[in-house]
Formats: sequence, structure tokens, C-alpha cells
Amino acid sequence: MDELKAKIKDYGRIAASLSRQARALPLQPKENRKRKLDLMRQATEASKQCQALIQELKRQQAA
Repeated sequence: MDELKAKIKDYGRIAASLSRQARALPLQPKENRKRKLDLMRQATEASKQCQALIQELKRQQAA
């Protein structure tokens, strides 16, 4: 269970970091917009992984 909690924290940190990086990029030039979208996609995926792990942790704690 501790390993699961550590993974949750890691994914949360990764999602937050990617989101911060995306927000820090200016919209110009056009390459930045593509990079910004890519970073936000990665942040969203990390967030989804984090949420899935949280649900697994809840299942384990309920059992």
C-alpha cells in the first residue's frame, strides 16, 4: 500500500509540473502552442493515472 501511495504522489507531482510548464509558455510562436498542447496532454494522462491509482487504493482500503 505504501508503494501505491508513493506512485500516487509521483503522478500528482508529474501532472502538476507538466501543467505549470505548459502555463509558463507564451502562446507565440506557433511552436509554443504545439508544445503547450503536448504538455497539457501529458499532464492530463498523468492525472488520469493518478486518479486510477487513488481508486485502487480506496478499493484496497475498503477490503
